[in-house]
Amino acid sequence: MLGRLSLTARLTALYTLVSACVLVGLGLLVSIAVGRHFVELDRDFLKDKIELVQTIVGEASSSEMLASRLDELLTSHHGLSIELRNSDRLVYGEKGSVFSALSPSIGSDGRTFDWMVGDQPQRGLKAGIRPPATWKDLAADGQPLELLIALDTAHHTHFMQSLRQTLALYLIGAILASGLLGWWAARRGLAPLRTMKERAMTVTAQKLDQRMPVDAVPAEFADLAQSLNTMLERLQSDFARLQEFSSDLAHELRTPINNLLTQTQVSLTQKRDASAYQDILASNAEEFQRLARMVSDMLFLAKTEHGIELPHRETVSLIDEVLDLFDFYEALAEEKHIALEADGNAHIVCDRLMIRRAISNLLSNAIRYSPPNAPVRVSMNQGNGQIQLCVHNAGPAIPAADLPRLFDRFYRAEKSRSHPDSEGSGLGLSITRAIMEAHGGSASVASNDQKTTFCLGFPMQDGFVE
Repeated sequence: MLGRLSLTARLTALYTLVSACVLVGLGLLVSIAVGRHFVELDRDFLKDKIELVQTIVGEASSSEMLASRLDELLTSHHGLSIELRNSDRLVYGEKGSVFSALSPSIGSDGRTFDWMVGDQPQRGLKAGIRPPATWKDLAADGQPLELLIALDTAHHTHFMQSLRQTLALYLIGAILASGLLGWWAARRGLAPLRTMKERAMTVTAQKLDQRMPVDAVPAEFADLAQSLNTMLERLQSDFARLQEFSSDLAHELRTPINNLLTQTQVSLTQKRDASAYQDILASNAEEFQRLARMVSDMLFLAKTEHGIELPHRETVSLIDEVLDLFDFYEALAEEKHIALEADGNAHIVCDRLMIRRAISNLLSNAIRYSPPNAPVRVSMNQGNGQIQLCVHNAGPAIPAADLPRLFDRFYRAEKSRSHPDSEGSGLGLSITRAIMEAHGGSASVASNDQKTTFCLGFPMQDGFVE
């Protein structure tokens, strides 16, 4: 049941419970302290009267004189009772008095004891008094007189009952007031949380720019607000990328599908010979291959975003992989009169096929955009805790505004071209970055008027060796 209560209700209940415990404890403490105070007052009063009785006994010359003086004492002190005994003999007092309900062994000298006579509470004290020598009949046996003195404490009892009732009423009112105050304090203290909730309710797919107040909330909520703002920023960024990706993907798929549809419709408008149909099917096959590569690349990128385990880890010589790729791109490079150069070497632990694909993407881009008769150079070196493989090619500088987005999906610096000359899908650099992130590395680019450089950075720890 407690789990269904609101935070305000929980804090109110907790504050009320704590206040009730404190107030009830304080009320009990006051009640006990007042009761003890009355006991001390009564004990002092009874001790004072015992001293007075001792004086009267010492001055009395006969039992008649003693009785007369004690009667005067009782008359002047309402609620006071006295009984004086010598063993089983009653020296002063009456049978059936307030002491008749007591056992002979009740109490001890100097300590009060309480009992009830009907509905009247009594508090008594016991003391021994040595009779004067003039009382030969009492002093002969050498035994002291036993004095019992009692005080009717009904007025104390009434006061304590009235005090307890007053305290009870005060405690009930104070607990209710504390609960109300606790509810107000909890509701006011949680107001920033309600503000954050209302702000969060306004966040939609079309309105992701809302942020939680950080400076206007208490320190306890500031970290939560900052975390929510960070989450909203990630959501806004990811949603923008998703929208852009969806738009780019639709644009990329539209062109090959339109080509296929147009060629098929044209081929159906009139009869053609077998060679014409063969050319059309060959053209369609190229478009299908393009679509298949695009879908395969998208699946690969989707896997890397959700984390990917490297299927085969082995020690790889980068120079060997680069030279093998030089052999693969040799024909294309010779066609553009581009020389392929490599220097340096390093060994890393990686998935050979994935790293080869990343290097291949950089080499194909470098050859594609390098001007004729300009070399493409691959360098491998170690520095700043990394092993770097960089691909350098001459050519016009890439605008600075385009550099941060070159590794985005379907992004091309040349906006006017829907497809580049090399049938690329715009996913090569995105795949390169994804491969490097799967290996714990990074991909970067730098460009100026003389050359453009793409670099792959491999860490030298966690399984990587020089």
